[in-house]
Amino acid sequence: MRSRNPKEDDYHKLEALDRLIEEITIDAYGDDEQLWAFRQAFEDDIALPADGFVIGEPVSVIAVDYDGNERRGLTAKCRREGRSEYVISVSDVVFPQASEGARYIAAYRRWLGLDPYPAETMKTSRRERQHKVADDDIDLSKPVELVALSVMERAARCRLLGSDRIITLRTSRLWELVPGIIATVTPQKKWRYGGHPYLSGDIQSTRIDVKALDLVHFGLKRMGMWDPKEAYWGEEDEPIEEWAEPIIAHGPRPMFEMEQVLPGEDPDDPFNDPITRSNDFKDAGERAEAIKILMELCQADLRCLDAHSHLGNFVFDHHPNDAVRHYEVGLRIGELSLGGDFSGVLPWGLIDNRPFLRCMHGYGLCLWRLGRFDEAEQIFQQMLWLNPSDNQGVRFLIDEVKTKTAWEDREVE
Repeated sequence: MRSRNPKEDDYHKLEALDRLIEEITIDAYGDDEQLWAFRQAFEDDIALPADGFVIGEPVSVIAVDYDGNERRGLTAKCRREGRSEYVISVSDVVFPQASEGARYIAAYRRWLGLDPYPAETMKTSRRERQHKVADDDIDLSKPVELVALSVMERAARCRLLGSDRIITLRTSRLWELVPGIIATVTPQKKWRYGGHPYLSGDIQSTRIDVKALDLVHFGLKRMGMWDPKEAYWGEEDEPIEEWAEPIIAHGPRPMFEMEQVLPGEDPDDPFNDPITRSNDFKDAGERAEAIKILMELCQADLRCLDAHSHLGNFVFDHHPNDAVRHYEVGLRIGELSLGGDFSGVLPWGLIDNRPFLRCMHGYGLCLWRLGRFDEAEQIFQQMLWLNPSDNQGVRFLIDEVKTKTAWEDREVE
C-alpha cells in the first residue's frame, strides 16, 4: 500500500467512491433511475444476508430494496438476534470496515450528500455487542477455521474466519494459541450457555496469516523528510559504522508516523490507558489481571500492536517459542500497511511508531534466541533501515547475530 498523508488519503478515498458512483449510475438519469441502479448494484454485488450494525446493535441485513419513494430512498430489512424484523434506511446500516458492503454504503451516502464515513463506521474499539456464531455456521462433520482473539486459562474467544461472528473454544491445547493465530479445529460438540455459543474440539494446526484476517490497514501520516546529513553518526574523527553506510548513501527519505490503535484510550488522560493499567498490575505482581487487560485489547481490535508486544514480553524470558508468535503477529499486522515497496522512515521519536518497532525488536530477539540467525539478522537490518537512530540498540547486537553467536554465549555487560 502506498503511503500518503491524511489529506491525500481522504482525497483518494473520495475519488474512489466517485468512480464507483459513476459506474453504478452511468446509464441512469434522474434520482429515481439512479436509486434503482443503486438497488440493483446492492443486489448484484453484496451477498445477503450479511452481518451489520445499527446504532451499535448487531443485526443481519436480509435485503436492500427501493419502493419508488425518492424521499425514503433505499431501505434495508434487518433482523435482530431475537428474530424480530424491521426496515430502516440503508444509510443507517454499518457493515464491517473492510467489507464490500461498507464501500457501497459509503458510495450511497456520498451520493445522498452525507458524510460517507461517519464516526460510527470508523470506530476501532470493540462494540458493546458482537455477532455470535449461529447454530448452522459450523458443521461438526468438517474442520472449522477460527481466529483466536483472546486466550484465557481454560478457553479462547475466537471468531469464525471470514466473518465477525464470535464463539468460545474449549480445547486441551490452548498453549498453541495467541491472539491473531488462525487455528484449524476438528469440532466435537457445540452448545450455548447464557446465550453465548461454545465449541469443543481438537486443534489440528495453527498458522499466522494476517492477510486472511481482513483487517483495516493503519493510516500512515507523512511527517516531512528525514535527511541523513542531519543525523548523528558519531564523533567526527570516528569512522562510519558498516551498517550505517548504505543508509547514508541512500540520502533523504520521507518520514511517517503509523496510526496507533488502542481501544479504551482516554484522549483527555494520556497517562491512564489500558497498557499503563496492565503495566501497573504487572509491577504489583498481579500477572493474571495484567494479561487479562492485554487479551481484552486484542479481542477489541487485533490491530492493537502494543498488546501483542507486551504479551510477548510476559513470556519472553522463559518461553521464547510462545513469545515469538506474539511478536510476529503484531509485526505482520503492521507490515500490512507498509506494503512491499515501503522505503520511508518510521522514527522512534514519533511515539505512535513504537508499538510496531517493539514488536519487530521482540521478534528479532526471539529469532536469535531460537538460533534462527539469518532471519534475526534480516529483522535487525530492517529495523536500522526504518529507524536509523536505533533507539533500541540493535546495532550493538547485529555483529553477534552475523557471527552466529548463540544467545547464551553473547557478551553481556
